[in-house]
Amino acid sequence: MPRRNRPERRKVAPDVRYNNVKVQSFINRVMKNGKKSVAARIVYDAFDIIEARTKKNPVEVFEQALKNVSPIMEVRPRRVGGATYQVPMEVPAHRQFALATRWLIASARARSGKSFAQKLAAEFMDAANNTGPAVRKREETHRMAEANRAFSHYRL
Repeated sequence: MPRRNRPERRKVAPDVRYNNVKVQSFINRVMKNGKKSVAARIVYDAFDIIEARTKKNPVEVFEQALKNVSPIMEVRPRRVGGATYQVPMEVPAHRQFALATRWLIASARARSGKSFAQKLAAEFMDAANNTGPAVRKREETHRMAEANRAFSHYRL
């Protein structure tokens, strides 16, 4: 049974260095065990590495990476009768961001060697260039949605 009312979304304050809400939200996602200063240092180090390597504004590279990894369609299970169908649905903006950050962090953690800041920087640069495991994950999600287009009339 669904709950009566949805709690309202919390506002995230922009980060200190770039005054960007998305960067702060990403820092919060990188954080483990409530160690925000450690997470912030990791993300800012990654941004410094990006700036050194690409000579571009790291926030622009970050935004481009997010844009390239964000899925537009995904499949959600829907029970009809005794069968469960994978129904393709459009992804709302807040979930696009959530999935993109989750995939970027997961694929950065899966990379071998080096410090996490270096892995994160490499992941951002790959994603900004439309390559890498996070982008592959998005393509896979889109393929699933495309393959199950026949069930799109079962929209939730």
